[in-house]
Amino acid sequence: MRFTSEQRLDDGVLEREFALGEIPGTLWTPGSAPAPLVLMAHNNGLPKAEPRLVARAGYTAARGYAVATIDAAGCGDRPRSAADEQSRADLRRAMQAGEPVDEILESFIGPLVENAVPEWQTTLDALLELPEIGGPVGYSGGWAALGIRLAVVEQRIAAAGFFAGGYVPRAQREEARQVTIPLLFLLQWDDNGNPRQRALDLFDAFGSKEKTLHANLGGHTGTPWFELEDGCRFLDRHLK
Repeated sequence: MRFTSEQRLDDGVLEREFALGEIPGTLWTPGSAPAPLVLMAHNNGLPKAEPRLVARAGYTAARGYAVATIDAAGCGDRPRSAADEQSRADLRRAMQAGEPVDEILESFIGPLVENAVPEWQTTLDALLELPEIGGPVGYSGGWAALGIRLAVVEQRIAAAGFFAGGYVPRAQREEARQVTIPLLFLLQWDDNGNPRQRALDLFDAFGSKEKTLHANLGGHTGTPWFELEDGCRFLDRHLK
């Protein structure tokens, strides 16, 4: 892992850009060390510098956590394959025409998850070697499909917060039954792109003995700010 830049934020959090082979990432660490680690994932081609993600990461780090995110393949400035570009074009066309998009998403999101998991595990290996990170590890992110797979295959993740706004392929919906770690699940009640009943069915499928559903009125990007504070309290219970 090679750090390429750093800046100290107003709340004392240190923000550093890093490169791990072809994987670009950002690490936020608090003044206290060693700190538990939170992996904060994103999808849909968004960059790691997306303002909502940066705000969440900075807030969480100020609460005493090391927070890391990476740009998976096809996100941010990382190149997309011809198949990815075609899938995205097909998705845009179908959405504009009001056609069903589940099968397009199914063929698109599944491979993204398969490719992203090894990169996240490689990043986790490198992060846990840093003296300022002491574990345990949590997951928080809008990419629920990735989080489900990581929660199943990665024993170092002790708790997870998922946002129900992204498409979860059928394979990950089945895998949800194998997720047994404590779970916080956020649902926007009026998210037109995420059928409410499918999100509720997914929550029901999780095998965790401790799982909490927070549902709020509003659309896809309308998650109330207080959910970030509640999310940190959830992490406090399981990572500190």
